[in-house]
Amino acid sequence: MDTRVTSNHITELKPGEIFVFGSNLEGAHGGGAALLAWRKWGAVWGQGAGLQGQTYGIPTMHGGPEDIRPYVDDFIAFARQHPAMTFLVTEIGCGIAGFTPQEIAPLFREAREVDNIWLPQRFWDVLNGK
Repeated sequence: MDTRVTSNHITELKPGEIFVFGSNLEGAHGGGAALLAWRKWGAVWGQGAGLQGQTYGIPTMHGGPEDIRPYVDDFIAFARQHPAMTFLVTEIGCGIAGFTPQEIAPLFREAREVDNIWLPQRFWDVLNGK
């Protein structure tokens, strides 16, 4: 798992790498990682969830962690179905949405066993009980 840590400063993507960012249901990618996803890697304005260019949006602005969970579950299922892609998960929900890694990381518990999902170090720390 130590080798599956997403960089805190992603500036480039290799072919097959997917930038996973926190979005909103409206797909208004106006700030944070969503703005970067829209400007650089093909996030679609007006699409709040799912694969968009070389990005994958997970809505985080519409409620609490339990409201975010179905979108994370959909993402994990999608990653399992696309093993040739490498999904670089950012600290979704921990910027503009205002959550902490302790609130969001547990949603990714099943992602620990999915080899093509990389998580931020602070998510790994929570999942590993550190």
